[in-house]
Amino acid sequence: MYNEITKTIVMPDGQTIEISTGKLAKQADGSVVLKVGNTMLLATVVSAQDAKEDVDFLPLSCEYKEKFASVGRVPGGFLKREGRASDYEILISRLIDRALRPLFPEDYHAETFVNVMLMSSDKDIYPDAYAGLAASAAIAVSDIPFHGPISECRVARINGELVINPKQSELIDADIDLIVAGTIDNINMVEGEMSEVSEQDMLEAIKVAHDAIKLHCKVQLELAEAAGKTAKRVYCHETHDEALREKVHAETYEKVYAVARECNANKHLRKEKFDAVKEAFLSQYSEEELDVVKKLVDVYYHDVEKEAVRNMILDEGLRLDGRKTTQIRPIWCEVDYLPSTHGSAVFTRGETQSVTTCTLGSKLDEQRIDGAVIATTERFVLHYNFPPFSTGDARPSRGVSRREVGHGNLAHRALKRMIPGDSEGNPYSIRLVSDILESNGSSSMATVCAGCLSLMDAGVKLKSPVSGIAMGLISDSKTGKYAVLSDILGDEDHLGDMDFKVTGTSKGITATQMDIKVDGLSYEVLEKALLQAKEGRAHILGEMMKTLDAPREDYKPHAPRIERIIIPQDMIGAVIGPGGKIIQEIQKETSTIITIEEANNQGMVDISAPDKESIQKAINWIKGIVAIPEVNEIYDAKVKSIVEFGAFVEFLPGKEGLLHISEIEWHRLSKVSDVLKVGDKVKVKLLAVDKNGKFKLSRKALLPRPPKEENQADKQE
Repeated sequence: MYNEITKTIVMPDGQTIEISTGKLAKQADGSVVLKVGNTMLLATVVSAQDAKEDVDFLPLSCEYKEKFASVGRVPGGFLKREGRASDYEILISRLIDRALRPLFPEDYHAETFVNVMLMSSDKDIYPDAYAGLAASAAIAVSDIPFHGPISECRVARINGELVINPKQSELIDADIDLIVAGTIDNINMVEGEMSEVSEQDMLEAIKVAHDAIKLHCKVQLELAEAAGKTAKRVYCHETHDEALREKVHAETYEKVYAVARECNANKHLRKEKFDAVKEAFLSQYSEEELDVVKKLVDVYYHDVEKEAVRNMILDEGLRLDGRKTTQIRPIWCEVDYLPSTHGSAVFTRGETQSVTTCTLGSKLDEQRIDGAVIATTERFVLHYNFPPFSTGDARPSRGVSRREVGHGNLAHRALKRMIPGDSEGNPYSIRLVSDILESNGSSSMATVCAGCLSLMDAGVKLKSPVSGIAMGLISDSKTGKYAVLSDILGDEDHLGDMDFKVTGTSKGITATQMDIKVDGLSYEVLEKALLQAKEGRAHILGEMMKTLDAPREDYKPHAPRIERIIIPQDMIGAVIGPGGKIIQEIQKETSTIITIEEANNQGMVDISAPDKESIQKAINWIKGIVAIPEVNEIYDAKVKSIVEFGAFVEFLPGKEGLLHISEIEWHRLSKVSDVLKVGDKVKVKLLAVDKNGKFKLSRKALLPRPPKEENQADKQE
């Protein structure tokens, strides 16, 4: 038996969210079932009772998994079962992780696993908007310490109106699509895409989302109380020596501050100097003493380093590399760097560098997405690679990490709305690949910039060029001081309170990703960060435009050419032929790739080939198939077969008519084979089309009439 407890959230628009506990997965530390319409998510959390030895961080794993049975589908592939996580599952897992992680106590180090499973799916409800709420609710009904609850929700602007968790079908018309996470008091995570919207519009969307989040959090607290889970476990995962902490601070702070104030732009040299201060401090201890104090000194010294750098920024407005808070690092760009690619660009900002390539393909190169919730194709894909050598690490690269999937997705969202669609004259499938060759701060934003230049170098007619910037924050809750930093370094990200990435055109924002590491970020600070980011984006875009200010007029000579022609809907079958025979023959004979789609009661035929001559041959062939023969028109024909009373000739692709023996020559023929043989090419004139659709053709009508025949005709007249 079970004792199920259910709480219901009724949103202002009437949407109902049910959260229940006590029925499923009762051996987990906490478990809930969240239901919206026919969508059901099972969220569980389990945390070890003790931390492993020598672990000084929270080993948190967040997993989101879709069951294909939830939508009544069988997985594809040989095994017919769910396998490795898809990109979509990884991205939702990251949304959950980024919202939860900052709110666990800093001294809590037990292994913790959060699992969210899609058990049933309503085809018009996106589960990503509810996964964070389900995960937080599972923690709320556990004894795991957590400074929550939190919730996540989607906010979209559709036809000028901001809507919370809209239906999937409604998102097609949205010009703002954000996932926002936060507690009752504060926002701590934002991610999404927009169609060149203003900073004020984005802020308004976040505020509307926060109102919904407050309702979600309130109900979670009620659920925890009803389940009797308000008390949290007692733990002790850290043991400290306060005297040693004070000693480390007293003997190293001024030295660390001095190193920070040298404003060294080289991160490796800067690290060596910081490490030298710590090693000098440790040199006063014997080997036996080091066995006792070394690990604690590492922790306390890190705190000193963080304090010194933050104070320098707040008190003097100085940053580690000597820049002012609003200053962007030096930028250099180059396009057409790789001669054999369809488009390429190098973008370097400070010690961060991306080489991005653009490859143009046909419709056959579209990416097929086969997920439980999303099963579609994608014409524009962006892949981001972060090899270890980009940060000077001596280790192997083993597959694609979650971070690479997340950073690539952000850059993809930044650019995709600026790429012209099928109806706007872009027939290509496009793949961008960003290889990060150096990294010290915001390689995802370097990918956006390099990707934009690479697309323009390839000749893709972008609606507007896009740039991106990463913003940081240093704040002091005691004094109220804060500093918003433009174009943050890796160290500033690590030691700071915010990582806020913003991309956009000269008109407005196209994508954003924000993670907050502190409580109490006001909308005033958020607005300042957005406006400062706008200035930074404009500067970066200006530097990019010095290299290439518009898409190239034409594609590279070695890029594939794609031409589109429109044919009548009822002629699609004629072009394809029985079993694909005709279209396969056209492709083979003309060395082209042909795809046909039905849209708007028309057939859209895309023809791809390395050269225009091959495309033109295919176009002529297809036009011949769909052409309506006209009486008195002259055609180039090919003899297909010979019979006693004439020859059957193909005068248009797929269209044959009889060339009667009497219409071959002006003089009488005893045998057709005296003049024609199979395979001969002849010019013919269409004389008539009978009521049965048969074509009457003539060759002699195009030949000069012999004089004798002309005289006989005159006498008859």
